[in-house]
Amino acid sequence: MSVSIKFCGAAKTVTGSCFRVRTKKYNFLIDCGLFQGTKTIKQLNYEPFPFDPIAIDFVLLTHAHIDHAGLLPKLYKAGFSGPVYMTAGTRDLLSFMLPDSGYIQEMEVRHLNQRNARRGKPAVLPIYTQDEAEKCQRKFQAIEYETWTETKLGVRVRFWNAGHILGSASIELEIDVPDSQSDVLRVLFSGDIGPDHKLFHPDPEASSDFDYVVCESTYGNRSRVRANGTKRRALLAREVNAALANDGIMLIPSFAVERSQELLADLTLLQNNSAIPTVPIFLDSPLAIRATGVFQEHAGELEGFEESPDLLGNPNFHFTETAEESKAIHRISGGAIIMAASGMCEAGRIRHHLKHHLWNPKATVLIVGFQAEGTLGRLLLDGKKKVTIQGKPIQVHARIRQIETYSGHADRVELKEWLLDRKPIARGVFLVHGEENQALALRESLVDVGFDKESIVVPAIDDEVKLPMHKQSILLQSEDARVQPNELSGLDWHNDLAQFQIDLREAFESAADKRSRDTLMRRLRRAIQNS
Repeated sequence: MSVSIKFCGAAKTVTGSCFRVRTKKYNFLIDCGLFQGTKTIKQLNYEPFPFDPIAIDFVLLTHAHIDHAGLLPKLYKAGFSGPVYMTAGTRDLLSFMLPDSGYIQEMEVRHLNQRNARRGKPAVLPIYTQDEAEKCQRKFQAIEYETWTETKLGVRVRFWNAGHILGSASIELEIDVPDSQSDVLRVLFSGDIGPDHKLFHPDPEASSDFDYVVCESTYGNRSRVRANGTKRRALLAREVNAALANDGIMLIPSFAVERSQELLADLTLLQNNSAIPTVPIFLDSPLAIRATGVFQEHAGELEGFEESPDLLGNPNFHFTETAEESKAIHRISGGAIIMAASGMCEAGRIRHHLKHHLWNPKATVLIVGFQAEGTLGRLLLDGKKKVTIQGKPIQVHARIRQIETYSGHADRVELKEWLLDRKPIARGVFLVHGEENQALALRESLVDVGFDKESIVVPAIDDEVKLPMHKQSILLQSEDARVQPNELSGLDWHNDLAQFQIDLREAFESAADKRSRDTLMRRLRRAIQNS
């Protein structure tokens, strides 16, 4: 009897984490996340699952981030009826993160259907609604760290603190395989591994001596500057002071959970120590505001939290819940810090602030987290001088800056050390949750420290593998893939079209006269007719 893993997401790409494990008796998932990035990748959210949801017995969830948990309501909607196991911190965060995700999808579909109606196109439905996201949580079950739980007869699970966000876990599995020589298959799913010395969290933990490890590779080819709290705050202070000079304004696209709370804590300490001006700091994200409250409730579980400032008590903080309060921020032209979701600038209120400020050379956009390919945040980091927001081209004159000391992911060195601590790993390592170049670079780093190259595998979306019970080649089965690996890297045709529309408008506006514009129009029409 063999055990198999199907890589249904986060394979040669960062988002959409979802792995189906199949045994002789059971089918279960590790994570069920939303895809983010280009429209080609996001389209997978609307397509059927690459498995039968009714046949899934249970789900094990590594943490609350939407790219790991965001399709759970869709899973239940499609017929799944089993439990989802997670930590208490994850459960509490999802109590509002999933409904918020459903609300955003309803709003986005409402705006899309308005445009479709004007274009004569049919209406579309949201992936799930806010109500469906609330109802699906009735079967969520919290389990303790470092405690064995038998989810089904012959399938035992133990959660380890992954040091990524509140409630995050690496998931250790023991699966009884009575027909094999060893009788038990031991597998570890890393989830997202946090960096060493991360604010609020101890260093990542887990057991050792596995048959297989499925490990993230988000920063598999990146080495960051090591920064303790003092150095991290010094880097932040330098960026804030430069941004606020001459009555400037700073925008921080920030993930609502963890990143926002880390920044709130450090900004408070910097203001208390007069290291930065005591300007207003706007947290323009209802989701981040609620997450901050959950952090306060779980203070006893967070490392060093009792020594951190009151995240809700800084008199310079302004929490904006309503849309009207958010719009009122636009009256401020300088001397303020605005934090808003989403962290990759793909949705939420940050897009309105970027639309309002990107043209302004006195504005600074500070990127503090990972930006997936094809997202607005990645386009800004890559130096695009014009971007499109809500269908309108925006000239980028604002300063685009980045600091990586707030990253929630381990870098190449930390990932390598984490995997070395899991040894012996008898049969194989699968590198997931990373763009292909990052995963391949991590594989080479692992080979340099003694791992067998043939046992380190980088699967693609919808690849499936039967896990050999003894040392032999690992063979991936690649059938009926929903998307090809070459469609996951770089920009897609939607990004190209948006850039072409910007270039086209500039070409017409810079044409010398009507004759030149007419000539350009004829050439374009001829090209379209001949395509």
